[in-house]
Amino acid sequence: MKKYVIGIDFGTLSGRAVIADTSNGDVIAEAVRTYEHGVLEERLPSGKPLPEHFALADVHDYEAVLFETVKEAVGKAGIEKEAVIGIGIDVTSSTFLPLTEELKPLQDEPAFSEEPHAYMKLWKHHGAQEEADLITALMKDRNEPFALRCGGIVNAEWMLPKLLEICHKAPEVYEKTACFIEAGDYLNLLLTGELTRSESPWGYKMIREEGDPDRRGFYEALDPGFKDVEDKCTGKRIPLGSTAGYLTEEAAEKLGLSAGIPVTAANIDAHVCVPAAGIRKPGEMLAIIGTTCCAVVLSDKAPFVPGISGCVKNGALPGLYAYEAGQSAVGDAFSWFVQNCVPGKYSEEAKEKGISLQDLLTQAAARKRPGETGLMALDWWNGNRSHLADADLSGLILGMTLTTRPEDIYRALLESIAYGLREIRDNYVSHGVAVDQVIACGGIPKKNPLLMQIYADVLNCEIKVAKSLQASALGSAIFASVAAGSERGGYHDVYEAAESMGHTEEMTYKPVPENVRVYEALFREFKHLHDYFGTGINPVMKHLKKIREEA
Repeated sequence: MKKYVIGIDFGTLSGRAVIADTSNGDVIAEAVRTYEHGVLEERLPSGKPLPEHFALADVHDYEAVLFETVKEAVGKAGIEKEAVIGIGIDVTSSTFLPLTEELKPLQDEPAFSEEPHAYMKLWKHHGAQEEADLITALMKDRNEPFALRCGGIVNAEWMLPKLLEICHKAPEVYEKTACFIEAGDYLNLLLTGELTRSESPWGYKMIREEGDPDRRGFYEALDPGFKDVEDKCTGKRIPLGSTAGYLTEEAAEKLGLSAGIPVTAANIDAHVCVPAAGIRKPGEMLAIIGTTCCAVVLSDKAPFVPGISGCVKNGALPGLYAYEAGQSAVGDAFSWFVQNCVPGKYSEEAKEKGISLQDLLTQAAARKRPGETGLMALDWWNGNRSHLADADLSGLILGMTLTTRPEDIYRALLESIAYGLREIRDNYVSHGVAVDQVIACGGIPKKNPLLMQIYADVLNCEIKVAKSLQASALGSAIFASVAAGSERGGYHDVYEAAESMGHTEEMTYKPVPENVRVYEALFREFKHLHDYFGTGINPVMKHLKKIREEA
């Protein structure tokens, strides 16, 4: 009997389950569901307005997606439930929620149903920038050794500053919470009845690794009421690929599966893509390109790299350090422009041609030569994640005239994303982390060849593309095959699993020498702007934000 594993990927707007053949990684069925309430950025489900920079979610949307997508995918696959040998989950990170003593979502308590901080905070919640700055300053003042693992700057998207934000701004939520838990660990709790905490998100988002000294004094220096924060982060810590528990009878009935199936440690949606792209050695950088971009590179050593989003041993694959950096808006930036900045006649043309507005703009932008638009953009439409790590920075477009057209701006946005990734790649390399190969995965690399060619030209290197369109879900399935083990029909370790189940496309994107020459000149201008507006030389973006908030 063939054996299969299930991977469930929880993105920003939707969740997806895939059924993968353990012998070759082929996805034989999948199901996707959007979250009923989407991202809560303006108001809670009750209608209560939210402060600026909030990004929350209703955890029950995730629960519904978990049980609905798996059951649907299993039905589509038409396989015997006994053929499923493992389950794996990945979630955007840090996305976490507060639980009560009974390990139930705090948002369900009547006294907290209208309290924003009682809801699940998404990765893109940027309300904790003040707390991130406080942690960074204290870390530097005390010369804390863990600064080496986060590039010396704490990002507002991580769990640690968001927890301090709750302590500062909603002390009643902090006090009532028995356990702050990453969403992936919570979903594993629903499947297995076991409270575990995956070491990968714990390492990146709390800047914590096994063997670290007690940090209670550091937390107390931030806020006396914060000293017990790790007591509120309970759960057995387990490494990637290990077994978090086994599917309970109750969960199995909801999923249409057999009880007792091993469920692997929850993973981060970006990092889990590494084996799905067939990456198994140092020097290979994976760019996960979708709503955002995460750039993960493996290394057998751990030099200090400023402004990274973390460096954790075993953070993506066992035995290797995994460096993380990224961009906070990629697909989000394109969607913002298409939805808000394009004249109606473009929509009419797209409708007449039977294509999407974004496809129309892409086609028009592709007819432009590098440098022809005369525009330059900074890719900070949702702040800068790496290596400035500043959520208060904002986007910029320079060079517009009365002749500028929407496709010019759209191309400038595409180019800015490539410049941002090059800045990340160059930062890695200049500080001793080799990048010998770039592999892209996610929906955009499959859908936008123009952007992929711009990447190749700007980075001046060949770009490979992961074969699977659902690399995150497949990566979770790969780790599930490791938790199942070779005796069940899975694999002994993730390296063996990646070799069989992770693949790239035969077609690659290679740099065009003429384009490279132009983009070298343009990137120098991008770098000037990046440093001028991002390093404090000209803090106009922060001043504008403050004026807006006070208006």
